[in-house]
Amino acid sequence: MPASSASVGGSTSSVGMLAPFTNELDRLAPSFKINGSQIQIIKSPTDFYETLKIATLHEALRSNPELKLSILTDALRGTREAPHPSCASLLAPLVTEFGPDRVEIRMYHTPNLTGLRKKHIPKRINEGWGLQHMKLYGVDDEIILSGANLSNDYFTNRQDRYHLFASRDVTDYFYRLYQGVTSLSFLVEPTKEAAGFRLQWPSTNAAPSPLEQPAKYVSQATTIISKLISLGDDKTGPPAPDHSPSSKDTTVYMLGQLSQLMRPDTSTELPVITHVLKTLAKSEYSGSSWTFTAGYFNPDPTLRNLLLSTASQDNTVITASPHANGFYGSKGVSGLLPGAYTYLARRFLREIHQRKRDSSIVLKEWRKGTVGEPEGWTYHAKGLWVALPNEKEPSMSIIGSSNYTKRSYSHDLEAGALIVTRDEDLKKRLGAEQRWLQDFAKPVTLDDFATNERRVGLNVRIAMWIVTLVGGAL
Repeated sequence: MPASSASVGGSTSSVGMLAPFTNELDRLAPSFKINGSQIQIIKSPTDFYETLKIATLHEALRSNPELKLSILTDALRGTREAPHPSCASLLAPLVTEFGPDRVEIRMYHTPNLTGLRKKHIPKRINEGWGLQHMKLYGVDDEIILSGANLSNDYFTNRQDRYHLFASRDVTDYFYRLYQGVTSLSFLVEPTKEAAGFRLQWPSTNAAPSPLEQPAKYVSQATTIISKLISLGDDKTGPPAPDHSPSSKDTTVYMLGQLSQLMRPDTSTELPVITHVLKTLAKSEYSGSSWTFTAGYFNPDPTLRNLLLSTASQDNTVITASPHANGFYGSKGVSGLLPGAYTYLARRFLREIHQRKRDSSIVLKEWRKGTVGEPEGWTYHAKGLWVALPNEKEPSMSIIGSSNYTKRSYSHDLEAGALIVTRDEDLKKRLGAEQRWLQDFAKPVTLDDFATNERRVGLNVRIAMWIVTLVGGAL
């Protein structure tokens, strides 16, 4: 798709303030130059649905014989309900109707869950050993990066983030990465059995089954994924950074965290966000500001420390209120999870106070009604926005699937992008995004957590264990 014309925004000083970020970012991750007008920021779940038009896939396959559809999901989540209706059984009929040449359904299975461990660990928590967690929705030369799944609540009453990139370069990069993971995944085949499907390991796959030879699987996956995720210097990998003169005002850095599939790990997301936050710790960025959000607030300890160590003086953290937590009111042990996140939020506030950052970092809880009640929403947004010194609107933002947890950086497959822009219109739209996400968010203090309603009981230890194991990627 041709790039739209756009003027180059931003002052000389802002370009200079961006240089310490971009000089190192060019070394850490592949990137593409586009115009800010090629990024559309989608606001609501219904807008996301209308843009994606998932309901039209079936009709589109019928009306366009040349159309091909490829879907990659997670095997543990996608088959959890079997033999009752599951993601796999709902998708398998597409293969029956349109044939395997036009419809390919793949499911990634972690190599960490095999043998006796796979046999005995309950389905509700087995995903703690690793998930296909990337949220990539591509059609032709356009792609939506998001943290949203494709279940009903993500289209109606679950707030997330969604960016549409009208860029062939960006779309092709993620498509190559997608293809790499599909070549390491099971194929869903329709059957007449009760479950309605079976998972097959094609002989054409790029590695042996992770259930049969997990070590060899990871070894061969390393060769494939490391080329796709890194800068690459051959024709199969993404191009090196383009330093030629250009009127394009926005750089999109490709982020991938696929630690489970690479030994050694050459993932790009954690190094990139670490560099951004470390740069913000320098005194010359004391006039900057950032907003960080994670619906399930359990950031990796390294990131939590980096957020607390920035020199920025006007910063906001947004997380879900217990009443906007997807586990609120759940039966059994999962019902303890909102209390665990309350505990983690309170601990973060204590750290803010101990470091004397009370005036520079505000924690806000997002709530729109109560989960399970009419008009009750859940909150699932995650991301980072950074505004440079003396600028109101952000020049940088991270969008993608990662929850920024320890598990995101060790077990799950994550994909996203860091946007760095000089386009004034895109800055305004990024600023509007981080503000509208706060429309239903209110500041909370240590005093709020001292009330009887917010106190956590002894069973929080159980909940904390669950959060560490599975909560970070839901």
